[in-house]
Amino acid sequence: MVANKIIMDLYDGNNAFELIKEVITPALERIGSKWADGDIALSQEYMASRISEDIVDSILPPESSTRRDVPVIGLTTLGDEHMLGKRILSAFLKASGFKILDYGDMKAELVARNIKNDGVDVIIVSVLMLNLVSEVRELRSVFDREGIDTKILVGGAPFLFDHDLWKEVGADSMASDAMESFEQINSLMGIVQ
Repeated sequence: MVANKIIMDLYDGNNAFELIKEVITPALERIGSKWADGDIALSQEYMASRISEDIVDSILPPESSTRRDVPVIGLTTLGDEHMLGKRILSAFLKASGFKILDYGDMKAELVARNIKNDGVDVIIVSVLMLNLVSEVRELRSVFDREGIDTKILVGGAPFLFDHDLWKEVGADSMASDAMESFEQINSLMGIVQ
C-alpha cells in the first residue's frame, strides 16, 4: 500500500502525532473538500479515512500515551438507523488521533450512563431523520439532571437545513462534515491547532 509506505518512510518511532497533524489530517481535509466539491465519490472518502485509520493504528496504538492526552470522543445515533456518516466520521477522527467510543444506536439514558462511566469529553450525535432531533434535547435534559458536563456536538441533515436547530435542542455545537467535527472538537475542548 503506497500510503502506508510513505508514512512509514517518514516515521522515526517518536513522531506519530506530528505525522498525524502535519500529513494525515491535511490529506484527509483535502479529500473531504474533494468530496464536498463533487470531485470524488463518498465511497472514496470513506476508503481514504479507513486507510488512514489503519496507518494511525500502526504508528499510534490504541493504548498509546499520546492518545491518552487527547479528548475521548463518543459517537451515537440516538435512534437513527443510518451508519455510513458515522463510520466515515469515526474513521476520520481515529485517523486524526482521537480515541473513539462508538455507542451505536441507543437511547439518551443509556448513552448518558455509558459516557459517564467511560469519561467521554465530547459526544457526537448524528441524526438523519428530523423526528429524532428531539432525542438530542432529551440527552441534554439527562446531562443536566445527572450533572454530566460532556459536550454535545451534533450533525446530520436536519442541522444542515436549519443552522440554528442545534441551539434549540441544547447541543454545544454543530458540524456539517468530518473536518468541521474535528475543528469543533478542538474548539469545544480549547485545543489550539
